[in-house]
Amino acid sequence: MTKLLTSLGIIACGLCTGYLIQRLVESQRLRLPCSLEYLRKALQKSALLFVLPVTIAGAIWVAQVQSAAIAALPLLGFGAIMLGGLCALAAARLMALPPYKAGALYGCGSFTNIGSIGALICYIYLGEAGFALVPIYKIFEELTYYSIGFPIAKYHSATISAGQEATAARIKKLLTDPFILATVSSLVVGALLNLAAIPRPAIFRTINAVFIPLGTGMLLISIGLSMRFRRVRNYMRECVAVSIIKFMVVPVVISTVAYLIGYATIENGLPLKVVIILTSMPVAFNALIPPSIYDLDLDLANACWFFTTTCLIAVLPILLLIVRVTG
Repeated sequence: MTKLLTSLGIIACGLCTGYLIQRLVESQRLRLPCSLEYLRKALQKSALLFVLPVTIAGAIWVAQVQSAAIAALPLLGFGAIMLGGLCALAAARLMALPPYKAGALYGCGSFTNIGSIGALICYIYLGEAGFALVPIYKIFEELTYYSIGFPIAKYHSATISAGQEATAARIKKLLTDPFILATVSSLVVGALLNLAAIPRPAIFRTINAVFIPLGTGMLLISIGLSMRFRRVRNYMRECVAVSIIKFMVVPVVISTVAYLIGYATIENGLPLKVVIILTSMPVAFNALIPPSIYDLDLDLANACWFFTTTCLIAVLPILLLIVRVTG
């Protein structure tokens, strides 16, 4: 119960704090020394370039990976993203959605909140050992989003001919992205320290205990600063479809593959538990980016993000139960 309440509390407090600040600033009851946009980006940069890389390096430093099967973890992460997107396109066809809605629905089915909420739940439910597997699972996440997800979203846009960018240019931009470089660098540093068998200072356990929820909280506040609740009731059909994809189809399929690989027999089922958690996360906030830049249905994406994030109230207790009986 403590783990459940802690995870729900951090998520709710982060989102509500950001949204409250947004509303207070917009009603001129609160004056900030900077714009909301500047504050949002500052929180994201601080979390992604400093706080979370420290936690990733610290967790991987002491991770004990004794099975070669863990090498398949990034492929499972890639498969989950692709499966979610394909299911969303199939749902869009069944609902006969126009292209600008189908493109937005694709992003909602594909883009998943792994880095903030998923990582936090893994840490609270499974400890540092589970958290250490998260960056391995999501190695291909950004690459998949930008090299596959964004082009598919653009394909469904009415303005597909505007602002075309060569694939090579997109890949170059991706490989030089400071946020991706920070994540990869922290993973490499942690792995090298692990392989060198250098003892990790005891203080790192305390640092991670503070930094992991802190980094997630900063990202959630930044999301709350730009949350918009518009016409959610008008998209209940799409919201339900995305929820089925996110919380049923993708977790069942990918977790079954993980089980067949043998993840249930490794470290008391730890990698299987990580896969179950990460494949059961809601729509990522960056699923709202393609609709914004490609003239897709932003209201639909916003509704699916809010609806699936709210569903965590029911999903997290179920995940906790599954984690306890798995392995």
